[in-house]
This record gives sequence, structure tokens and C-alpha cells, in this order.
Amino acid sequence: MNKNTVYPTDHSSGLQDNLILEHYGLNELNYESVKSYRERFAAVKPNHPWNGLETKEFLYKIGAWGKLRNSSKEGVTLAGLLMFSEERIITEVLPQYFLEYRENLSNIVNGTWSKRFTSQDGTWSGNVYDFYFKVMSHIAADSFAEPAIRSALHEALINAIVHCDYDGEGGIVIEKEQNLFRFSNPGLFRPSIEQAFEGGISNLRNPNLFKMFILIGLCKRAGSGLKSIELTWKQQYWPKPELVQHLQSKRTILTLSILANVHQHEDHTSNIDKELDLFVTDVSAENDFVNKKINSVNKELNFINKEENSVNKVVNSGNNKTNSINKSINSLNKSVNSLNKSTNSVNKELNSVNNNKVSRSMKQMEEKVNNTIGNQTDQEDELWRIAELARKKKRLSPTIMEEIILQLCSKRPLMLKELAYLLERTPDGLRNNYLAKLLNEGKIKLKYPDQPNHPKQAYMIAK
Repeated sequence: MNKNTVYPTDHSSGLQDNLILEHYGLNELNYESVKSYRERFAAVKPNHPWNGLETKEFLYKIGAWGKLRNSSKEGVTLAGLLMFSEERIITEVLPQYFLEYRENLSNIVNGTWSKRFTSQDGTWSGNVYDFYFKVMSHIAADSFAEPAIRSALHEALINAIVHCDYDGEGGIVIEKEQNLFRFSNPGLFRPSIEQAFEGGISNLRNPNLFKMFILIGLCKRAGSGLKSIELTWKQQYWPKPELVQHLQSKRTILTLSILANVHQHEDHTSNIDKELDLFVTDVSAENDFVNKKINSVNKELNFINKEENSVNKVVNSGNNKTNSINKSINSLNKSVNSLNKSTNSVNKELNSVNNNKVSRSMKQMEEKVNNTIGNQTDQEDELWRIAELARKKKRLSPTIMEEIILQLCSKRPLMLKELAYLLERTPDGLRNNYLAKLLNEGKIKLKYPDQPNHPKQAYMIAK
């Protein structure tokens, strides 16, 4: 710990964010960060009396500046340093301090990232205030701008910041992949995981940081974050958020999976669409056949009508032939009636044939769809059963885990997110610890070996 740090009388073994750093003054703070915070505060609370205070007094009010009552000593608090200082100065007090964001949306298998920034890259302040806004601009972009989802991602990010043990190793790491978000920070959750998801219980590691975010409208009641995230994910029909605490490394990891199993049914849906197209084509062909028959009958009727008109002309030319013509008319009328009956009979038969074929095609289609869905469900149940041991035991020998992966991949090609879901492991862990090894040994192969970044890339057994 820096020798210039002053501990308050109630200091415990852990670093508290109200700790006063006596020899760290206003010069150690990033001017732009403080200015931005004050502007946001004024926008949220335009009539608040603190808006008229000098910088030091304002920082004191929000908890970023501290004063010792029994002396004249004062200085930036640990929370104020984290919120408004710069990375180089923060690491003087907290050597393990580190912030990182990384992103890739192409189902990579080679471990590279399309976007990445850290608190050490020197292009920005490196404090947690600016980190929050930089990260949110990425994770809540594009299709995830829906207010409820954006709010849930905000809660997850704030949780990582205010529950972080900044004296712990590894720092805060935020990851965005094609089908998940991962929020990782040093320090174990103080409430149990069950209590955390139930909500209403708050035991913050950094209450002053939390207060500063509250004052600019970015936090609400403590203890409701994970519960609201879980509710939002449930409304989207996405998998339940996974909160894992690694006791050995003392890290907390929150994984939010999105759009799970969407691609599993794409091929199946496509096949059904093709079958329906064929069915419609068949029905159209039958309708064409019926129409041709009806047109043929209509031609016959037109011919008879012409004959009848001819007969009527003959009637008008002479009375002596009346009886003979009437007989001819009667005969023709009988022929017309007979032909009409034939037409009706043909139409009934064609309708019967058409209806029977439609009914038969629909029944065959229904049976085919039901069989396809049933087979798919049976296969999913079998995959779930094969992976059961891995889900029950978080620690398995590499040999057993590899054998389970081989059995899963032998059933059908599986994408990385599908394997992670079945085995309840992180995609990075599976890729780095098992899949890369099995690929090198030739026991499994890629479904699209010539396109490593294919959006439907999957692992399958090598034959």
C-alpha cells in the first residue's frame, strides 16, 4: 500500500473505498472526467444546490473527497481516485488495477478479438467512470438498443464495477461475443448466489462508487440488479443468467447467453419450407388439370349452343318443317342436359380427386414434420444425457471431458455455444483447454475447415 495512505479508525483488513489518500489532491484527478460527471449531475438534478459548489466541496459531497475530523488532513478518497483519476496514478495505490473490454462477433476459433481496449493503452483516462461509458457504447449497440436489454446490460456492468475487489488480481474484463456477454471481476459476491438472484439484499464492496453512479441516475435500489437481469432474459426466452464464483482465483463471472438454440432449427425450418413449396406446386398442378377439363366441357357447350341457334334459324324460314325442327331441338336439349350432367359428374370427380390428394399431401406433410421434430427432440435428449456428468461435476479429468466431447460430436456437428450450454462450461475454456487439442490430434474436425470464421462453424467427429 502507498505509504501516504491514511486509514480511518474503522478500517478493516480489506480496502474500503472511503479510504482517504492524504497526499492525492485535485491535481491527481482527470479534469475532463470530473467535468463530464458534473454536467451529467446537473442534467439529472438541474435545481440541486450542489451545482453551485466549488470542485473540492462538490467532490466532498459525493464521496470523492475526504476530511479527517481529528486533524486538518484531507485528500481524494479511494472511490474518488477510481472514479476520476488516471490509470498510472491509480496503480500507484492499487498495483493490480486493470480494466479490459474485448469483442468479437464472428464465432472465432483462433482467440483473436475484433475490438479491444484496456485501461493501460493510454488513449483514454483509464478510470472506471470513463470505462462505464466506453463499454456501454459497445455492448448496447445495434440490435441490443431495446431499452429492457440495454438496462439489463447496464446492471451487469455496474455490478462488476461496484462489487469488484480492486486489490485483487485479473481486473475487470468485459467480453462481447456473437451469442453471449461475459462480465468478470476479482472478488467474490458477498451474498450467496441464491440471495443475489432473489434480490433485496445488498452488501456492496464499494458503496461510495455506487453512490456516485446513483447521483447521476445510473443506479437504483441496491440488491435488485441480478433479479432484473434474470427477468429480462426470461422475457426474451433466453437461457437463465449464469453466475459463477471461482474460489481459488477469487473471481466472479456473470455470463448472459442470447439467442440460444436459434440456429439449431434453421435447417429444419428450411426443409419444412421446401416441403410446403412442393405441396403448393402439386396443388397448383391439380388445379390446372381441373381447369383444362372444365374448359374442354365449355367448348362442347358452345358448340351445342351454335347448333341450337342454327336450328332456330331454320324454324324461322318455314312452318312446314316446324315439327321436324322441334324434334331436333328436343333432341339437342336432351343432349345438352346429358352433357351438363356429364360436366357436373366430371367436376365432382375432379374435386374428389383434388380433395383426396390435398388431404393425403397434408397428412403426409404433418407426419413428416412430426417425425422430424420427434427425432430432433430425441437427439437433444440424448445429447443432454451424455453431457450430464460434466454439468454435475465442475472438475473433471481432461481425459473424461475429452471423451464426453467426442461422444457429443459423434451425434451431430455442434457449435461452440451449443457445447458450452450442454457442458455448462465457458466457450473460451472449452476452446482453449479441449477443442484445440482434439483438433490438433485429429479426433475432431471443423464443419467448415476452409472458413474458420463461418457463422455456423461447428465441431464434428473426425471419420
